[in-house]
Order: sequence, then structure tokens, then C-alpha cells
Amino acid sequence: MILQEPYAKGIVNRGNWKRLKQCMVRAFRGERIVVGFLGGSITQGSLATDEKRCYAYLVCQWLKETFKQADIGYVNGGIGGTSSLFGAARAEADVLEKQPDIVFVDFSVNDEANGFFQETFEGVIRKVYQWHTKPAVVVLNNVFYDTGANAQEYHNPVAAHYGIPCVSMKESIYADIRAGRYQAQELTPDNLHPNDRGHELVAGELIRLLEQVWEERDQEEEEPAYPSPLTANGYEHAMRYQNKNCMPGLSGFCADHREKENKYDHFKGGWMGSKVGDQIVFHLECSSLAVQYRKSVKHPTPVARLVVDGDLKNAVLLDGNFEETWGDCLYLQPVLHHAQTRDHEILIEIIKATDQDAEPFYLLSLILA
Repeated sequence: MILQEPYAKGIVNRGNWKRLKQCMVRAFRGERIVVGFLGGSITQGSLATDEKRCYAYLVCQWLKETFKQADIGYVNGGIGGTSSLFGAARAEADVLEKQPDIVFVDFSVNDEANGFFQETFEGVIRKVYQWHTKPAVVVLNNVFYDTGANAQEYHNPVAAHYGIPCVSMKESIYADIRAGRYQAQELTPDNLHPNDRGHELVAGELIRLLEQVWEERDQEEEEPAYPSPLTANGYEHAMRYQNKNCMPGLSGFCADHREKENKYDHFKGGWMGSKVGDQIVFHLECSSLAVQYRKSVKHPTPVARLVVDGDLKNAVLLDGNFEETWGDCLYLQPVLHHAQTRDHEILIEIIKATDQDAEPFYLLSLILA
């Protein structure tokens, strides 16, 4: 139904198909397989009119229609506005704990095109690829449809290093827009998030890969040896700390123990501060550190300062006011990157607040590696 136009050119790296073939053969035999998706807002289904019209659901639905005898589970680990830095820390909780057999990964429009995010992306890939279910992994490259910008020049060499297939919207759908086959506004209202038709085309690219894998299922492939990291690989074992697994010192801040209502009820499990001088202090061992806090569309919101090991000269400002209008942001600020591995003191203090603040400052988590 979706594949009215084949887009083989979207497969920019064939990779090794052994795991995909094994998974699809199991589905053909009627076994249970779980299909997982890890990414940002496009994966979550942003701007599709219904969750069943997003590309991730459509790909899973194609598998169900193709292998009617199989029991196929669906796990959508897409969270809007999140990068592979967060992905490395949350992959287990949001996707891997559901024991997936296939995982589609996309952070191409949320990661910046640089070496830092190449390293965090490798952390995601290594964590997913080595999960004990030995899932097949597919890398997806979404794209800004007005500029063609994405991070695939940094992500895809990582995928190629591990023999992982890559499917690019830049080389397929965006190329067709450039060639005049489509107008961008037919497929996306904001030049990034697909509408229903855009999601169909993205799904079609991935389905085209799966169709080709199935056509070649009888061709034997040997899975390549697991390689040494391509980058410094400091984020493979990234961990997320919230109030359920961490007990910082509190002076004015308070822990938020409310239970999440659903997977998109993000602002739970952290700590809140509202007055100038409120502090929270962590002592944690790491070499890399990022702080995750809420940037709110409700203004004004307090501003905090983060200081590591008493180094006021290199303090980091944490401004809770969000200048965008699409909603509160799970903002993730890198603080340390390959520093000395040791116990670090991390002090966060409210330095600006008013009686008219619409929201407290919300510290959601620390991500350590």
C-alpha cells in the first residue's frame, strides 16, 4: 500500500543483513518478534494525525501484514527534542527492556553534525547492538527538507563500522524534492516533521530495505566480527540519575516523587527549586557529565548555576526559560567531556527567581559516563 514508488537509492549503506534475515525468517515461521524504534519527535510521530500514521507504526504494520502468522510486538521509544546523548542513557529503559529483535535508530536531525555526537551516537549503537537478544539494527537518517541538513556524515560511518544498514531520507525523499518530484509543503508543514504523506514515504524507504532483505533471505551471510570502537567511545555505558537511584544533598530543593502517568509524562522523578539560594549537591564518579532540566514556555522561570568541583570560573548557566513555543523542552546540557574519572562535586544553585515565576526550576536528571 505504501510502496507505490521504490526508493532503493535511500539505502546508502547496505551493511550486513544476517540478523535481519534471521528475524524475518522467525516471523515467517510464526514466532514472536518485537520491533523497536529509538529516536526523536519524528519517531514519536510528531505531526502525524494519528499515532497509527507515523512511520514507525506503518513499518511495524507492514511486518504484521507480511507475516500474518507471527506475533509482532511494537515499541516506540521516540521522544521529541532528544539527542543520542540522551538516547545512550535511556535506550535500555525505553526500548531494550522490551527485548527487541529489530531496532530502528534515528537521531540524525537532533544531533549536531560533529565529532561529539558521533561519539554519543556510537554509544547508542554499541549499547543496542550488544543487547542480549542480539537485535538487528537499522539506522535511519531523517533530514531538514529545506536545507538537507542532518548528521548522517557522522552517524553513517559509525553504522558502516558495525555493518549496520543505513536508510537516508536525504538521498531519497529530499533528493526528489530537489528534483521537483515533490514540493516540500506536500510532505511537511515545517520542513522537518512529516505529515501523514511524509510519514508514509519515510516508512516506504524502510520497507523497501526490508523487502530487499526478504528477497535475499536464502543468500548466506556471515556476521562480521564485533569491532573495536571507532571513536573514543565514552558514552556506551552512560547512566541516567534521577531521585529513584540517587540521593543528593538538598537545601531548598525538593524531590518530586510523583509517578509518571505515561511515557510522555516527562517531568517527574527529578528535583525542584524555586528560591534564590536553593541548592542541590551531588557527589558522583564520572568523566563525562550532562545535566537535563526543563526549559519552560511559561515565563518567567528561575535560572540556576552549575558548578563542578568549586570551579566558579567555568560555571554553567541553566536558564529555565524556553524561547521556543512548541512546548516545554527536555533540555540536555553537556558539562564535562572526557574529564578526569573521579568523584566530582556537582553543585546546582538557584541564582535568579521572582515571586511571579510561573514554574519552579525543574532538574530532571544527570547523565554520567
